Amino acid sequence: MNRRNFLHGSFSAASAAFPSAGAPLALQALQAPPTTTDLPEERPNVIWLFADQHRAQALGCMGDPNAYTPTIDTCSVFGSHFVNAVAGFPLCCPYRGSVLTSRYPHKCVPGHEYPLPDGQPTIAEPFKAAGYHTAYFGKWHLGGWHERDGRAGKFITDPRKRGGFDTWIGYENNNSQWDCWVHGGEGKDAFQYRLPGYETDELTNLLIRYIKERAEERKSGEGRPFFAILSVQPPHDPYVAPEEFMERYTPGRIELRPNVPRGGHIEEVARRELAGYYAMIANWDHNIARVKRALEEMNLAFNTHLVIMSDHGDMHGSHGEFRKTSPWEESLRVPFILTGAQPRYEGALNNRPIAPLSCVDVAPTSLGLCGIEKPNWMEGYDYSAYRLQSRQDARKPEPDSAYVQCVVPTGHANSINKPWRGLVTKDGWKLVCFQGVVWQMYNLNEDPYELSNLAHNNGYTAIRKKLLARLAQWVGDTADRFELPEN
Repeated sequence: MNRRNFLHGSFSAASAAFPSAGAPLALQALQAPPTTTDLPEERPNVIWLFADQHRAQALGCMGDPNAYTPTIDTCSVFGSHFVNAVAGFPLCCPYRGSVLTSRYPHKCVPGHEYPLPDGQPTIAEPFKAAGYHTAYFGKWHLGGWHERDGRAGKFITDPRKRGGFDTWIGYENNNSQWDCWVHGGEGKDAFQYRLPGYETDELTNLLIRYIKERAEERKSGEGRPFFAILSVQPPHDPYVAPEEFMERYTPGRIELRPNVPRGGHIEEVARRELAGYYAMIANWDHNIARVKRALEEMNLAFNTHLVIMSDHGDMHGSHGEFRKTSPWEESLRVPFILTGAQPRYEGALNNRPIAPLSCVDVAPTSLGLCGIEKPNWMEGYDYSAYRLQSRQDARKPEPDSAYVQCVVPTGHANSINKPWRGLVTKDGWKLVCFQGVVWQMYNLNEDPYELSNLAHNNGYTAIRKKLLARLAQWVGDTADRFELPEN
């Protein structure tokens, strides 16, 4: 499949094969949206729908034949789907620190199990200053828990390290989706309890309850706009989902990407794990449909922006690798879709912008959707104009590339064990360096599966030097410390 089809592929065959509770809602959404004539004039709400380890390629609308994602596919059609979005640092804690603060990982959360710095404000602060109620539900992973401290799922995050949200019901980390404990409150109001079912379903229940509470306040005339985050563990390993989703997939029928080695242990593991991975994604899509339905029932759908995203991807055998922290596309590239609230804004939208959006850009973009200026401590770019079709600020030209990093490696198996820095350009080039040496260089337009590393091909010396110079500029502009090669 060439890059054009890879980025602009049609819905998957799997989407047509599996009926589900979410499908009717998705099909209804394909009809023309209503006009804005009777919509109330009020500031829009924003909800982040935040998955863990969901790679950008694992969507029906991205041409993945395994993916059953009718709801997300519909959101892609009527939303702005940033097909070049990258993780920035493809690892849970650094991405989460960066996405909440719009600070680069080396200035905020540089590695695995690092906490948010004391006193660091998050996106909750400017939303609250603008009169919004703020809420967070689910995986946090920024409290500073370490493996030596016992089970992360039972760890109580210090209330001072919960990001300043008005409502916070979450957990530090939990790789056991059927045994998920959440906590919140403090002092005499502190609580902790075990969710009664599958984690994604139950956390979605909490968000839906919150939406209904906000809707009731709105009806009483005492409501205010809200910003909420639903952060779920899946499709992070272990790769398990409720039975009705697991039974749709068997390892032998999974279609592997062309860059997965065939005929050995890597293929065997990839097939087994991908069967559960796609089941978890189908369940996540089903729960996104539930959130959309709740917004419609509460008459909030057309005044609520949805941001569908993930912290990083998952290699699943591509290039013989598994999990994350790698700069290859399967680990680095993430879904990022702005949808909802569309009828309020007139004119055709840019459906698939190629802007190089990264983790630092998510907070400024979310604020921009609501007309809120980003605070001066945020470093990212506001891409909300693609959704609102407003004019770009001529004083702030759009970046030509995204800066990507691995600052402090985890040291885990199946992870790259050296720091690296790189960039992905808007016109389809990727360059990645270890300390003092070029490691990877790919032309993603011609080689979307990264089968031909051009880093040490003298036929590409000129473009390598150009990319290195741009990477050096990124290192300097972000006050990073990293030894780049001279050429």
